[in-house]
Amino acid sequence: MRQLRLGVAILTMGNRPRELGDLLESVAAQHTPAARIVVVANGAPLPLLPDGVTGVILAENEGVAGGRNAALARLREFGDVDVVVDLDDDGLLISKDDFCRVAELFEQDRRLGIVSFRIADERGRTQRRHVPRLRASDPLRGGYVTTFLGGGHALSMAMLDEIGGWPDEFFYAHEETDLAWRALDAGWRVLYAPELVLQHPWTSPTRHAVYHRMVARNRVWLAKRHLPAVLVLLYLGVWTALTVARTRSRAGLRAWFGGFAEGVRMPCGRRKPMRWRTVWRMTRLGRPPVI
Repeated sequence: MRQLRLGVAILTMGNRPRELGDLLESVAAQHTPAARIVVVANGAPLPLLPDGVTGVILAENEGVAGGRNAALARLREFGDVDVVVDLDDDGLLISKDDFCRVAELFEQDRRLGIVSFRIADERGRTQRRHVPRLRASDPLRGGYVTTFLGGGHALSMAMLDEIGGWPDEFFYAHEETDLAWRALDAGWRVLYAPELVLQHPWTSPTRHAVYHRMVARNRVWLAKRHLPAVLVLLYLGVWTALTVARTRSRAGLRAWFGGFAEGVRMPCGRRKPMRWRTVWRMTRLGRPPVI
């Protein structure tokens, strides 16, 4: 049986050249080398890249979803990649065996569609929001989950061929959940593998100016695209209540409700509600699609 071949996709805005260089060095140091490495300059000049790394320049910033789709398109042109590893440009691979482990996981389970890395800072701390389950008391506990982390993950190309790529409309926020829900509904599995660590600076998601608006808009779009009709209002009601309870900024709340209204008003692509057996499967995994 042919050994799985890994491709690496990295997005950059051109503002982290040192961090990108360090990340590429950690990729090159892997004991199982990547077959292809693609760096997408998302509406920015392409930085100087090492030999063997392919650059893609996008004239405009197409967001996380659009940029990753551009990387996938370039990897498909090579025609020899089985698994794509997406990494944030300010991340760092600490272990040299990560790609070997990724290949092992996909070789052991042909219906494994997504593997989520653990995100940890320089001190080894993992933020609550970086554990893809409701109960996050132990970030070192792995297992099957219903979503994954955007900063570091691996995707089966066979799965992407079946379910499609990233949702371009989303631009940024919840694009991982959209992809995970489609994968689960098609019978693929999503695995959180905490032994795979991407070192990443401790940050707050609100550092992005569009955070509140995009999170709200795309939350509505998730419901409109994927949930059975009877769950749409329940899902959005739960998240509205949680947002009001958690948000301490009036400006943030105004932006959130503006994004919510935008999500209701604007089209978001094709609606294809997940099957009820997928709802039940997600419930058994610990996260029913109402929260």
